[in-house]
Amino acid sequence: MGNGRWRIGLLGAARIAPNALIYPARHVDMVEIAAIAARDPQKAQTFATAHHIPRVHDSYAALLADPTIDAIYNPLPNHLHAEWTIRALQAGKHVLCEKPIAANAIEAERMAQMADATGLVLMEAFHTLYHPLAARMKAIMDSGELGRVQHVDVQFCTLMWRWWDIRLHYGLAGGATMDLGCYAIRLLRFLLDAEPEVIRAQAHCFTPQVDRWMTADLRFPQGVTGSFTCAFLSRKLIRITARVTGDKGELRVINPILPQLYHRLAVQTANGKRTEQLPSASTYIHQLQAFVQAIQNKIPPLTDGHDGVANMRVIDAVYAKSGLQPRGL
Repeated sequence: MGNGRWRIGLLGAARIAPNALIYPARHVDMVEIAAIAARDPQKAQTFATAHHIPRVHDSYAALLADPTIDAIYNPLPNHLHAEWTIRALQAGKHVLCEKPIAANAIEAERMAQMADATGLVLMEAFHTLYHPLAARMKAIMDSGELGRVQHVDVQFCTLMWRWWDIRLHYGLAGGATMDLGCYAIRLLRFLLDAEPEVIRAQAHCFTPQVDRWMTADLRFPQGVTGSFTCAFLSRKLIRITARVTGDKGELRVINPILPQLYHRLAVQTANGKRTEQLPSASTYIHQLQAFVQAIQNKIPPLTDGHDGVANMRVIDAVYAKSGLQPRGL
């Protein structure tokens, strides 16, 4: 920690890094983006210049060896999350790792074990759960206003126009469930505060083993059911919603994933219908604040390494039920 700030190093010049880390850091006084490394040093230098990052390392290993760096943000392709997160923890760095935390549950277990062994923070970057909208959804469910919750459905369908994107490569641990379904699964687990059994899953593939569309039915304790659909390309094109059905009412949310762009929460019961919107900062600002709180004040994040293991177990089970191979195995 230097100048009263936690210094974060960036592994790779990923497209997501500006929105997920660099811009939010401007709103979180306790952090500084201090260094970057990429496979292509020129790309790293260009990225650093554009975003005013003071130091550029010529390799990932050199960044991890930098004694001035306190924490690492890992937005590398999914198949590299485990290796470089474990190496960062071994080097004494806290890690904010992009979702999904690993290629499969076995890798995630190794990551969580290393975080336990080092006593360092490992946090999976499910930014949506750190926004007040997620807490508000759960508070409504827990209040009893909807009665006994019977079913929760999450839809996350977007339009993937980069057919060469790394998220469409099996060897890089890609697929719609890995990139989009992981959000839906984590939101279901958060809202129901329980671990599900995967009952059914069906996939449509872009190439062999790479799902462009996945739908699954889940069973939670106490007879509650869940479902999700995720897609890079579907008839729905863009659909980002959550719906909670109880025996006394229903909760519907538009855009629970990026609510800072736009969202609407609607509750329908016998007493009538109401809508809510929560003014708040970006999900990524809330996420970075939670990461700092975990490092500085030892406040466990919602999405620590062990939670990442649980989410990956569901993802692996969805792939198995759909007849596809889990990633990286």
